[in-house]
Amino acid sequence: MSVRALLAGLSLALAGPVLAQEQPAPERLPPVVNALPPPPDRTPRVAVTVADYRYGDLLWENDKTAHRIYSRALEASEPPSSSGVDSWGKNVRWPYMDRQLRAGDQHGYHGEGLDFYHVGTSRGAGGLGIWHDNKLWTSRNYRSHSIIKNGPDIADFTVAYDPWPIDIARKVWEKRRFTLPLGTHFTRMVSTLHSDRPGALIVGIGIGKRTTGDGGELTVDRARGLLSWWGPDSADHGRMAVAIRVDPVNIVDIKQDADNYLVLVKVQPGQPFVYYSGSAWSLGEGGFRTREAWDRYAASQNLNFTVPS
Repeated sequence: MSVRALLAGLSLALAGPVLAQEQPAPERLPPVVNALPPPPDRTPRVAVTVADYRYGDLLWENDKTAHRIYSRALEASEPPSSSGVDSWGKNVRWPYMDRQLRAGDQHGYHGEGLDFYHVGTSRGAGGLGIWHDNKLWTSRNYRSHSIIKNGPDIADFTVAYDPWPIDIARKVWEKRRFTLPLGTHFTRMVSTLHSDRPGALIVGIGIGKRTTGDGGELTVDRARGLLSWWGPDSADHGRMAVAIRVDPVNIVDIKQDADNYLVLVKVQPGQPFVYYSGSAWSLGEGGFRTREAWDRYAASQNLNFTVPS
């Protein structure tokens, strides 16, 4: 499939006119400490990188948003680790995550963004698990990966998760495809779950409750399949915002556990399903300064839930 066709299939254009966003005031940005080495160029592009120097962290970003997931190698070094999705703030349109991570201080602001989002054992920004017996059963970190396309207009890759137990009822394993083009805050995820026993699965897709501290506000729009979270403010680094979009016809319920807000969807083993995870930094690209602006953006995106061929 061509990049042009794949971008068209994502259907990520706004439903109406482009929403005007306030750009953050420069004085709100944290002070720069030890500026990063300059990028090779400042062209907006998409990138996916496997950080072999940092336990195989898998990084992907575009001109708007930046994310990370963790490999099995991290579990032994920095427990607890989880299969949740990490989200970084960025305020430049070119890739910066690899340079930030190599600098040895991912949590500091070096002029292009920072990581102040703490996934912990939560689902973070759109991780999933199996909802069974009023509990979310989750995998360990990803086992393997395959990069399909590394920019400049799109990041496209897959990861595989080893089987994990769902109580004593069954075992489940997953392959997930991630696709992020330029110009959007949303990554499309296509998940295919397999099981050692037949029967439908109830999947819980989550947003971590306390990933940037206590507080935050949740918006639920079941008709649009939307969970939208506006994180607590910090004088040091602003806010993170996260949203999940699922096909509304698949929703079973909206729940929460100790760590996550969850949308529950019903799926069949072996049959892929599509959902989207988006995030933004209040001081970064996009400039979402209010909860209402983020909610409007997340709800207005014309997302395609058809499984790609």
